[in-house]
Amino acid sequence: MNMDCNRKRLIVGITGASGAVYARRLLACLCDAGAEVHVVITPHGRRLLGDELGIADASIAALLEGACNTATLHSYHDVGAKIASGSFLTDGMIVCPCSSHSLGSIANGLAGNLLDRAAAVTLKEARRLVIVPRESPMSPIDLRNALRVSEAGGIICPASPGFYMHPKTIEDLVDFVVGKLMDLVGVPHQLHTRWGEDRGQDDDHRK
Repeated sequence: MNMDCNRKRLIVGITGASGAVYARRLLACLCDAGAEVHVVITPHGRRLLGDELGIADASIAALLEGACNTATLHSYHDVGAKIASGSFLTDGMIVCPCSSHSLGSIANGLAGNLLDRAAAVTLKEARRLVIVPRESPMSPIDLRNALRVSEAGGIICPASPGFYMHPKTIEDLVDFVVGKLMDLVGVPHQLHTRWGEDRGQDDDHRK
């Protein structure tokens, strides 16, 4: 959808739900794949990065422990940023992790900040919106909000790693979720996440 047909242009939102490690790995993999990434972090998301990753002042360099010249960090309060406009073409948006608060705001079309506005625009323009809730258990309110997003065209992809790839480390579990997200937005990757394509799985092993 963007001018460079070989480069994906994506928005990544980070909120205050636990799971900062998913956000960091997702950004790293998108940058490694050469994607153009526009990042929005909520105030609670910034606190999350501090609590779970020890990042005191959130920035792309701090998140990735190095530079990424294809990633841009936007202010949460700047509802006039270019990613708030449907005329700014993107290939989709991922909110990872997504808090119950942000899920409710997106589900109800509340666009009072840049993250919610970008999500609303993504749905309005019929582009791919992927929501990654981590809350467990989910209340009836969360479930209704998830259904509203799904009915509006979004994809609900819980941070629930599978175990059929025989993960050995926490990093393996994280990569499973991130690989799924990369697949959903069409970005190639080398993560071992697909049944039958990695590590020599066969039908007998799956039984």
